[in-house]
Amino acid sequence: MNGPVVDLTFPHAWEAEVLSTRPLILPSRHFVYPTQVEEVERGAMEVMVRPNHAPEFLATCALGFRDPAVPSGIWSAPRPEDLCAVSGGYAYILHTGAPERFTMIPYRPVLQMLPALEARLLLFVGHRGILAWGADGHAWESDKLSDEGVMITGIDGTLLHGSGWNMFTDKETAFAVDLQTGRRMA
Repeated sequence: MNGPVVDLTFPHAWEAEVLSTRPLILPSRHFVYPTQVEEVERGAMEVMVRPNHAPEFLATCALGFRDPAVPSGIWSAPRPEDLCAVSGGYAYILHTGAPERFTMIPYRPVLQMLPALEARLLLFVGHRGILAWGADGHAWESDKLSDEGVMITGIDGTLLHGSGWNMFTDKETAFAVDLQTGRRMA
């Protein structure tokens, strides 16, 4: 992946820019995600965030992995005040009006980000499952869809289609997930 992704699929109440380096002079509002300093020592993505109705701030998001296979960038979220920052597969949902409030997505790493606009969900794809984030926060998490590697093939209405490797059969197995409930349909 060349450079950070900027995906503004959902309406948003902020502007943001991924900076190439940390500013020499830090803004008066600076937040580190997660709050443990030792994780940031491995590296971080710096994001200047300008909320529509709050002062700007610098978000320093700890880097998960230095691997081009994992995403890095910013995504709009189903709730316009939220910003999703992903740094080397570590994903953070930041409330831009109150940046001290954040959620770190438990998948380490997130392997793919997928906005599902019609379902009003931001999907985090991991090695074995999918976590969905909606306007009210954590919407659902799928059961295990793969023993190693979930591949999304498309969205058809309220169904997400994909495949995953089954260790017992040593085959890729197709699945469908209901985007409203997170339940596996096939």
